[in-house]
Amino acid sequence: MSNSLTVGELFDRLKTSLQLEDLLDGLGHDRKLESGEISSPGLVLAGYVERFVPNRLQALGETEISYLGSLLAEERTRLLNQFFSFKVPAVFVTKDQPLPSGLQEAAREAGVALFRTKLKTNEFYRRMKPFLEAEFAPSATLHASLADVFGVGLLVTGKSGIGKSECVLDLVERGHRLVADDIVMVTRRGNDVVIGRAHELQRGHMEIRGIGLINVPSIFGVKAVRQQKRIEVVVQLEEWDQTLVVDRTGLDTESAEILGVELPKMRVPLNPGKNLTVIAEVIALNHLLKYSGTDAASAFNERLIAHMARAADVERYLQEDDE
Repeated sequence: MSNSLTVGELFDRLKTSLQLEDLLDGLGHDRKLESGEISSPGLVLAGYVERFVPNRLQALGETEISYLGSLLAEERTRLLNQFFSFKVPAVFVTKDQPLPSGLQEAAREAGVALFRTKLKTNEFYRRMKPFLEAEFAPSATLHASLADVFGVGLLVTGKSGIGKSECVLDLVERGHRLVADDIVMVTRRGNDVVIGRAHELQRGHMEIRGIGLINVPSIFGVKAVRQQKRIEVVVQLEEWDQTLVVDRTGLDTESAEILGVELPKMRVPLNPGKNLTVIAEVIALNHLLKYSGTDAASAFNERLIAHMARAADVERYLQEDDE
């Protein structure tokens, strides 16, 4: 999660898309944003502050501005001073509205940045919220490799040197796409979506033991790389061990948790002669089948149970036949 974004950085990055005008010439730009939320003060400007969350960005739409303009000067000053007494990071006035008397002075006295946008309130929110969600989304860095295989994001994990990069390189050679190698930067979107991407300095490159760094787009073309991908399946590579208990039916499903999101996990023990690339492709295709409602393991299990039930009925019939 972003914990260093300042009001000034937000202004610099969004001033064009949000058509922002800085009304106080840089005042309050050094304040750090503690929340990725933006709201309208609403009842706070009417004096009700019991449920007010002050660390959010505040937007004053046409309703708030017209209300402030309807107040007597003394009452408006009192309410504005009360509003700015809270730790408000910044205030935005939408629809290029004229400022009510006292608003700019109260913001200046409190040291709070005051911006004005030409956008209508709804459009302002529509553009601002995705930016804040992306900046404040939960994030982490994983030691893994990520590839897009038939449109499915496969996160390949395992201990160092087990062959994660080689597996993804083989997938790229077969026409699939590299997202990130060795270091995967992940963020959560909403409640159940985890997005993975490469570090900007590492993007498009892989480290192959014995060869060194390679530039994937230069070798395989720009279509062999994508910027980011939703992670849908975790493929954990493990060294072969005869004592290792592995699922041979697909009924005992495992999961891995990334940023609070449960994802299906497949354990793949490695032994000589195993075609890991084809297995990775089958994992991706099987995930697509399950997503479309076809679960081969469950369907086979249901047929097997039905067959055993029929066999038991026949055996019971023969046992009960006295002729």
